[in-house]
Amino acid sequence: MRLTVRHTTSYRYDSPLANAMQQLRLTPEDGPAQKVIDWEIDAPGIARATTYKDAFGNQVHMVSRSGPVEDVAITASGTLETIDTNGVIGFEPDAKAPPRIYTRITPLTHFNQAIRKLAAHADVADKVSGFHDLMHAIRDKVDYKVGVTETHASATSALAAGEGVCQDHAHIFISAARSLGVPARYVSGYLLLEEEQASEAHHAWAEVMIDGLGWTGFDISNAVCPTDRYIRLTVGLDSRSAAPIRGIRFGGLEENLHVEVDVAQAAFQQQQ
Repeated sequence: MRLTVRHTTSYRYDSPLANAMQQLRLTPEDGPAQKVIDWEIDAPGIARATTYKDAFGNQVHMVSRSGPVEDVAITASGTLETIDTNGVIGFEPDAKAPPRIYTRITPLTHFNQAIRKLAAHADVADKVSGFHDLMHAIRDKVDYKVGVTETHASATSALAAGEGVCQDHAHIFISAARSLGVPARYVSGYLLLEEEQASEAHHAWAEVMIDGLGWTGFDISNAVCPTDRYIRLTVGLDSRSAAPIRGIRFGGLEENLHVEVDVAQAAFQQQQ
């Protein structure tokens, strides 16, 4: 399937910025489930940006700007060809981070007895069916509801609340998998929705390392493995390390953030 994406992040400050630096993880990579046809980033300072790969293999543009600035807009857009691999990404022999790195516990993915109890749904003898069972168990325990958790909410707090968004579902799944010693990572990306579906600005899911298959994705919020309706953007230990945009600023006082994401099927396919 050929998909187009337009992702705009707008910042407005109640007083001018003196200086700001941002890491932009806004460049999708070619892989088993997708091929980038064209892609560009429009952002202040992008022409002078330092570009590098982070510890998890994400391409990063480091941009900086100095004030006075009260409004900043960053837009990433392009076209990708996606392939339905039933969520299987496979093994990555050239990956910068070995799978064992993704057993590391972070503040957002630490586990408690409640998460250990959920993890018991994952049959270690048959990890494919076991992690499907875990996915459904989490979805039954945690309702999808926008605006009820903060961006820094942990897996344990989201599970206790019994409601959350895709970020929370992914953190709980990752936490449960790591409690079993299974490498699990956070994926941030985009999803082509059905017309009647409401969505967040970004979408998130989890991937676990399964013997014989390699990295395999589970979208807990939608209770499916990713299909050709999904675009992978970044990976990391959790939502912080996989965040599409991170940065620091001096001045500006209060920041008002607005994110718009539009994912559509390419026009030529819609007309067939």
